[in-house]
Amino acid sequence: MHRRMRRIATALATVTTTLLLSLSFSATSAQAATHNPVVFVHGLSSSSSSWDEWVAHFKADGYTASELHAWSYDWSQSNVTTARQLQTKIQSVLASTGASKVDVVVHSMGALSSRHYLKNLGGTAYVDDFVSTAGVNHGTTVAGWCRWLYTSCNEMYTGSSFLTSLNSGDETPGSVSYASYWSNCDDALTPDTTAILSGATNVEVGCVSHNDMNNDEGIYRQVRAFIA
Repeated sequence: MHRRMRRIATALATVTTTLLLSLSFSATSAQAATHNPVVFVHGLSSSSSSWDEWVAHFKADGYTASELHAWSYDWSQSNVTTARQLQTKIQSVLASTGASKVDVVVHSMGALSSRHYLKNLGGTAYVDDFVSTAGVNHGTTVAGWCRWLYTSCNEMYTGSSFLTSLNSGDETPGSVSYASYWSNCDDALTPDTTAILSGATNVEVGCVSHNDMNNDEGIYRQVRAFIA
């Protein structure tokens, strides 16, 4: 009798443990599923490696490698071409992850192709949050040094036809949540306020250099909270 009771107790304990592990796994899976995949878009004369520090921070905060997509492209080409490539990249990320939307985090010139995608290529249907760091949203005269060398630079120059079209009408279209983080001493943006987007959450972060805007941990924390 005692032996039988012990067997029953052991069986019940096993079932209970299995159930608890199953519930724990389900909760963990559900929590992981709450993350939108993040697509990172770099700027002029840069590459996906410029996001390495933030990717590490995202992983430390519970994101998986499959949810983080730092993407490289030919930065010398037209931002229109890059926008089409970004469209393809985002569709690939959605297909591979099963997610319905992504979050897009950009630096510098990366804001231009990404915003063209949102405005002109139907991107608002597939993007939940858009975050610009040191975004050249209304151009910069600093691009004068390279405007004759690269199509992308010419488009980034203050007053270009590309920028005029991009910023006509609604600068933050669709139901996407927009944020723009900018520095008051960014020597690559003239003026600094070129980064400000009408209709977005615009955050002045103090004096942070242009190239540190997408690896600064303090700014990362603000961005992470915005897309949460």
